[in-house]
Parts: sequence; C-alpha cells; structure tokens
Amino acid sequence: MSLDEMPDEIDFGKATRGLHHIPATASVFLPASIERSVWEYFSDKAAQKGVSLSHLLSDVLKRDIEISEALK
Repeated sequence: MSLDEMPDEIDFGKATRGLHHIPATASVFLPASIERSVWEYFSDKAAQKGVSLSHLLSDVLKRDIEISEALK
C-alpha cells in the first residue's frame, strides 16, 4: 500500500460529504478561544442585558472595528 491509499479498515461508507464545511458565504463562524476571565465578564454582562453572549460579543467587536477605523 502506498502513502496515498487508505487502509482497508477505514470505511467512509456511512459518512456525509461536507458535513463540517462552512461555506464562504456563511455569516456565522466558529468562535475564537478567549480567556476565562474575559468569557466570565461578557457572560455576566450578556445575562444582565438579557441578550446572548454571541450577540453581545459581536456588538462589542463591531464597535471596536468602528473605533479602529475612525482612528486611521
């Protein structure tokens, strides 16, 4: 068997093609890793505001982008 061939014991017969593929047009991507203290801070703020953590973080990051662009 060459290095380019799959071993016989590996069976993809029940696999789903593209199951974990994220299309380039997707508006939602997997999150980046953040420090626990940052996660805890924003989780508490999101709970206080009654919004999801994802929504709050997206808003914070969008504002940061606006500030960064304004300072150029």
